[in-house]
Amino acid sequence: MYWTLELASYLEDAPWPAAKDELIDFAIRNGAPLEVVENLQGIEDEGEIYENIEDIWPDYPSKEDFFFNEDEY
Repeated sequence: MYWTLELASYLEDAPWPAAKDELIDFAIRNGAPLEVVENLQGIEDEGEIYENIEDIWPDYPSKEDFFFNEDEY
């Protein structure tokens, strides 16, 4: 399983919090690439509810990870 920013972006509008099956259904209905569906299917699931993308991909970059100054814009 691997994630990229592009693949994770397909889950930005997902109905959080969501179960694994709900996320797979969302990805299929919204035309996400097959890699997104495969990554979701590869999650070892014990009936967990995921609150956000960070629960699935812990290394998902947050706004603080980008080096830009919002005050400049």
